[in-house]
Amino acid sequence: MDDVRLRPPRNRVERRAVAWWTTQSSIFALPLPIVFAVLYLFIPPARTWFGWCLAITLVPGLAYMLVMPAWRYRVHRWETTNDAVYAASGWLWQRWRVVPLSRIQTVDTLRGPLQQMFRLSGITVTTASASGAVKIKGLDHRVAADVVEHLTKYTQATPGDAT
Repeated sequence: MDDVRLRPPRNRVERRAVAWWTTQSSIFALPLPIVFAVLYLFIPPARTWFGWCLAITLVPGLAYMLVMPAWRYRVHRWETTNDAVYAASGWLWQRWRVVPLSRIQTVDTLRGPLQQMFRLSGITVTTASASGAVKIKGLDHRVAADVVEHLTKYTQATPGDAT
């Protein structure tokens, strides 16, 4: 257990996670500009106002859709060893976590509808920590199943932390 220390995880998330994050961001960023575009087309007397509203909402939304997924892909990393789970996540606020296997309470997988479209899964490792669960998102669904199997096997063989 001497090797359990905070360090960068080795594995990248699946490359398809970029498309998943882009799709998620479009669901957030595009509805309001679309409404302003429709209003711009169908209410001629207010075109100037709706044109400005369209530009003000579309430009930041498109910037978010272009920058955030690639940035997250560069940051998000994960790794499991026989001693710990390592995770790095975020894009503006970046977080590195290491969880010794002795602190793991449960391991869950999640595959929402968009994740299923991209054949991705997420893993949640619940711990006894006040910092909350460690989440690894954007894994290939087969890799996620293997990681859950690995963690289940090794956490059962690891004695709990008495602290």
